[in-house]
Amino acid sequence: MNLANKITLARMALIPLFMLCFIPLPSWIQESSELIRFLDQHGLVIGVIIFALAAGTDKLDGYVARKYNQITNLGKLLDPLADKLLISVALIMMVQENLIGSWIAVIIIGREIVITALRMIASEQGIALAADRYGKLKMVLQVAAIIAVLLNNVPFSLLTDVRVDGILLWLAVGVTLLSGLNYIVVNYRLLQTGK
Repeated sequence: MNLANKITLARMALIPLFMLCFIPLPSWIQESSELIRFLDQHGLVIGVIIFALAAGTDKLDGYVARKYNQITNLGKLLDPLADKLLISVALIMMVQENLIGSWIAVIIIGREIVITALRMIASEQGIALAADRYGKLKMVLQVAAIIAVLLNNVPFSLLTDVRVDGILLWLAVGVTLLSGLNYIVVNYRLLQTGK
């Protein structure tokens, strides 16, 4: 297994650690150790750090794969899967914590399911559908919005009363919908012509 794929797998391995940051611990576990108490009290911040680190590896694995000619079919499968898992888990955990409405998670996760289905249909026809620049913008906005919402608008709240986290979330939802529609329209034509 090459380095790029190992980086992608590391991103996937960070997802359960991110999830653990949202699980409230019973008091008897909290009292068992200073470290556990610290982790429980600062779980959200630790979760944001883990999420940001995992999201950052998305750029890194792609860079390594291209620079060192390590592009593989396994990487083409794992990379978007890791992205979808990371974003989906974050959204579900945020719904659980009442940080976002469930409809936001449904829209974003639903879009990913539709696009994945389209890619599977294309794959059966021997066509590889690549991500486009709108999909990359969507991912950047989703990551930025998730981090801003998890941090309750910090550091923006130190500078302004504007809820930048909310604006980023709305932008992420809008670009998610538009990029999904664009991807379907562009690639539907490709599937029709078979090229």
